[in-house]
Amino acid sequence: QLAYQFFLICGEDPNREGLLKTPERFAKAMTGFVSGYSMDVEQVLNDALFEVETQDSDMVVVKDIDIFSLCEHHLVPFYGKVHIGYLPTGKVLGLSKFARVSEVFARRLQVQERLTREIAETLNRVLQPKGLVVMIEATHMCMVMRGVNKPGSSTSTICKFGCFKDDSSKLNEFHRLLGR
Repeated sequence: QLAYQFFLICGEDPNREGLLKTPERFAKAMTGFVSGYSMDVEQVLNDALFEVETQDSDMVVVKDIDIFSLCEHHLVPFYGKVHIGYLPTGKVLGLSKFARVSEVFARRLQVQERLTREIAETLNRVLQPKGLVVMIEATHMCMVMRGVNKPGSSTSTICKFGCFKDDSSKLNEFHRLLGR
């Protein structure tokens, strides 16, 4: 219904051949874009926490995790990369789970600032590390194709816990490992 009404508002013929199945495709696409609401982060983690002997200086960095989300203000996409670093305290998470946790929260109506914090808070709670940092670099289509129309612009957000908050050398090491 919504897509049909949108066609009418635009002055399009909703019965035009190319648009006949669009409402169904639109509904399916939107359902996928917000599928994170039906995901349980605890089920996604699926007990993939492992005991591993670690040293005080050990750092794990998982970078360039692709994310796609919908801006809750305009319902247009933003997309980018999630970078995660942590200093384990004897527990590590299966590497694919970092991408899966990011996906749970990205597949919801979002703002980048909250998305960064939700990923970070979840991983910090599960891992209980000496420190954890989550950084997201994203392009927002609401900045690119509407409003100010600024292609090439990007937004970076960061959420820090533990030693990443207290020790700038750890944060600098994280940035160095990202190639920044």
